[in-house]
Amino acid sequence: MKIGKNNVVELCYELTVDGEVVDKTTKERPLDYIHGTGMLLEKFEKNIEGLEPGGKFSFTLTPAEGYGEVDPNRIIDLPKEAFEVNGQVQEDLLVPGTTVPLLNGRGQVIPGKVLEVSEKFVKMDLNSPMAGKTLNFAGEIVSVREATEKELKEGLHGENVHQCGCGDGCHDGGCHGHGEGCCHDGEGHGHGEGCCHGKENK
Repeated sequence: MKIGKNNVVELCYELTVDGEVVDKTTKERPLDYIHGTGMLLEKFEKNIEGLEPGGKFSFTLTPAEGYGEVDPNRIIDLPKEAFEVNGQVQEDLLVPGTTVPLLNGRGQVIPGKVLEVSEKFVKMDLNSPMAGKTLNFAGEIVSVREATEKELKEGLHGENVHQCGCGDGCHDGGCHGHGEGCCHDGEGHGHGEGCCHGKENK
């Protein structure tokens, strides 16, 4: 079966950026997703559409085709109170270089990188770690099958049913959305969380 809309696809890939491998999946732990539903980057899907199991791919995405350029408007100052859990600021999370899961206005979890910490504010970078980067993908299709009606309705892993609802608890690192960002925190693959995942809806 060739990859087409509403097919469940399993694939393994290796992503190279600036000459270094920054993310990869294996045949034993492939990335899986439903093709044509916006789960992965649009150009990634177009480059593998029509391939069959065993088919190999290799292509490059420009920043515009990937995660865009670095947007200075996504570097923001948040009050320290935003990081309170049970009335206490989670100081151990507020270390420059640390990635913290945050809720946006739509209830989606997005990773934010701590840049600076002052007495009252925390400067966060909400750009994707891959913003401004040229993405070089190479890999192989593992399997292709038709998605079931349940998968199309509820999501491949039930993500359309089980929405994040942890409220303020999202600042404690206990809640992660499916497929936010790229290489964001080293979470397991096979759940649509790879580097080729689609951009956050704006």
